[in-house]
Parts: sequence; C-alpha cells; structure tokens
Amino acid sequence: MNETKPILTVTGSDSTSGSGVQADIKTISALGGYAVSAITSVTVQTTLGIQEFHDLPAKIVEGQIEAVMNDVEPEVIKIGMIRRVDVLDVIVNAIRKYKPKHVIYDSVFLSSCGDALVPEEVAKAISERLLPLCTLVIQFDAASRHGLANHYSSAVAVYLSKGETEERAQQLAKAYVNAQVVRMGGLQGRSSELYNEFIDALETHMLTNSDVHFYADCLNVSSRYLAQVTKRICGKAPKTIIDERLMQEIELQLLTTDKTVQEIAYHCGFSSQAHFTKFFKKMKNISPTKFRKL
Repeated sequence: MNETKPILTVTGSDSTSGSGVQADIKTISALGGYAVSAITSVTVQTTLGIQEFHDLPAKIVEGQIEAVMNDVEPEVIKIGMIRRVDVLDVIVNAIRKYKPKHVIYDSVFLSSCGDALVPEEVAKAISERLLPLCTLVIQFDAASRHGLANHYSSAVAVYLSKGETEERAQQLAKAYVNAQVVRMGGLQGRSSELYNEFIDALETHMLTNSDVHFYADCLNVSSRYLAQVTKRICGKAPKTIIDERLMQEIELQLLTTDKTVQEIAYHCGFSSQAHFTKFFKKMKNISPTKFRKL
C-alpha cells in the first residue's frame, strides 16, 4: 500500500466531541492516518443536542482549505456539515481546482436527536453541485448513534488514503466501526440526575418562585440546557412543569381548605387575586370560584 497522505476533513465542530471534526480526528488518528481540518461551523452542543450554530464566513473556510491544500496536498477530502451556500461554493471550487483523488461526503442533514442541521436551500444546492463531484456519498439513518457516520466515513477516508479500493475501504471501515460500537458507550450527560434535582427544587420553591431562570440558577446550568433535559425526559418545557405543579397545589387548596380565593392566591405566591384568577383561567379555562363550586 502507498504511504499515507494527510486527510482533510471539512465539517463542523462538536463541543461534546461525539461527532464533527473532533470525531473525525479521533478516528483518523486511531487508524494511523493524519487529519488536517477546515471548520465550517461551531456548535454550542450538549449530549442532549445542539443549542446554537455559529457558521463561519465563507472567506474563513476558504482560507483554511487553501492553506492546507497548498501546504500538505491531501489527496482525500472528507466533507461533513455545510450550512451556507457560499461555503458550499468555496468547497466545490476547491475540489475543482485541486482535484483530490477521493472526495467523501458524509451527508449530514439531521442530527441523531432529529434536529435539522442544514437549511433546505443548502441541501438542494449540495445535491445539485457537490454530489456529482464526490467519489463516495455516505448516508446513515438519523436514529443512528451520535457520531457513527463520522467514524465510518473517516475510516473509509483513511483506507482510501492507504491505497485501498473503494469497495475494500468500505469493508474495512464497516469492520472497524462494528468492532468499536461495543466500546463506544459515548459521553453521558447528567440529565436524569439534573431532572430529579429540578423536581426537588420545585417542591421547595414553587410557592415563592415560578421563574425558569431561578431554577436554572439553583442548579447552576443554563435555562436552555434545563429545557433540553426536561424535553428529553418528559416531553415538557420547564415552565409547563412549574405551572402544572403549581396548579396541583392550587387545586388541593381550593378543594380541601376553607381559605378564601384571595388567601390561596397569596399562599401560592401571587401578588394579587386578579393575577391568580388570570393564571387559573389560563390553565383550567374556568375561574377558581366556579371550579371550587363544581
């Protein structure tokens, strides 16, 4: 087999290292290859999914690709997440200019959590302009384990860089990934633990605070991460959980005590009876007085 040349991966960054350029570099290095990279997007990401995208300007992506291609001349390019048409233009132009032996496209349109990664117009442009230039297009189902497509396509890239045929490279990559799946437990977040802590905090503070930011601060996490946790575990937003638990307490007070509506309103942390009644009507579509009578 031929001496291995560097492999260029052009893709996004995953802050959990489960996919993206981090996963590519791990796999390429593990198989004895040498990875060079051009980043297209930086994601703010947890084990529960992507929170934000920060797409790099096309000029920056172009500069990264030009620097690598001019200096170390990789013969295999592995392409992942592309989210802008002007970035796609840069990549397509680079392929046409430098004519690498192999171009592998890992078709990244949905995350393993089902989040849309690529705008529709970009996906259409990729199909029309990038795919015809590719040696190999790799597509995994979106239920697939997080980062699995990265590991497979990066392994294919390594074997191609070592002079294997496309068919043999895919066979070897499949064997490698199958062997790794058993070991790849993946990074585990603390979502279950955090959810239980949120529920405990809610029991303690629900009569004095119904603000999501308050609970996020109590748990020392961002409100966005707390929302990802509750959505994953029970399919509800934190505010919905807070309001529903508060309603349980309100109904209990209305049905089992002799307190007036105003007293219950103050007991449950409302600033006025009017505010309390408005909240109750929004939740139950009936006034607290009528609810009590019924």
